[in-house]
Amino acid sequence: MKAIWAGSIAFGLVNVPVKAYSATQDHDINLHQVHAADGGRIKYERRCEICGKKIKYKNLDKAYDDGERTVVLTEADLEVLPAGKSREIEVVQFIPGEQLDPLMLEKSYYLQADSKSPKAYELLQRTLDETDKLAVVRFALRQKTRLGVLRVRSKAMVLQSIMWSDELRDEGFAEPEKSVRISAQELKMSAALVESYSGDFDPEGYEDNYQDQLRQLIDAKIEQGDDLDTEATFGSLPSGDEEDVLDLMEALKRSIAATGKSSDRKSGSRTRKQDASLASPKKASSRSKKSA
Repeated sequence: MKAIWAGSIAFGLVNVPVKAYSATQDHDINLHQVHAADGGRIKYERRCEICGKKIKYKNLDKAYDDGERTVVLTEADLEVLPAGKSREIEVVQFIPGEQLDPLMLEKSYYLQADSKSPKAYELLQRTLDETDKLAVVRFALRQKTRLGVLRVRSKAMVLQSIMWSDELRDEGFAEPEKSVRISAQELKMSAALVESYSGDFDPEGYEDNYQDQLRQLIDAKIEQGDDLDTEATFGSLPSGDEEDVLDLMEALKRSIAATGKSSDRKSGSRTRKQDASLASPKKASSRSKKSA
């Protein structure tokens, strides 16, 4: 994997050379646009509105327009900005993790020790881990100064860029315009519903159903062409008829009852699987050999 950035963490007078790698990747199926009439691929061209010529990427500059004037900024102009050229991740503060608003979190990067002697890296990693703190940092990436935090994941350090405070919108517009009365019984039932859904978070237990169905659709169209039978592929789709609006308390009761039945089915399924494996030791042994 190619590093996207190389520099160092400045921790007081301690210098920790590191390389940064993107910690996430997009799993979406790539689609492109085509002309509906003939299937021809649609391409986007960089064309100048003044001379009408198609412009190569290397001949593009950036510009700021305030409504009256346009200021063109060349690559050379942007390169003179000192902050954008920094190769340092500057530690400015250590904070408790609960003080960071998750709304501020952006892109994540794995930091790998870029030195023959990784002692400084491990010292900072273990310090963060044992103090259970986040390091607030400033750094530059792709000609932009950014704010971020350093945290520990397993034995690796992770850099997460975060938004500047003025980039967060005020949440006041989303708050209810008027308060409503919530009874103690409604609150108790709602808490019971939350408890019935509670458990340890396992991200591997969740799948992107849309991408799975999109792959299924692509495979079916390859096989059947435009005569695709969607009902045969996906089953009958919901009719779209809306159910009667339930009373809040009745909705809570039904939801709790439904989660109870679901738990019973899951428990029963696990028990049946365990019984089957105990009754068929030879099959279980065979599977183990194959996996080995």
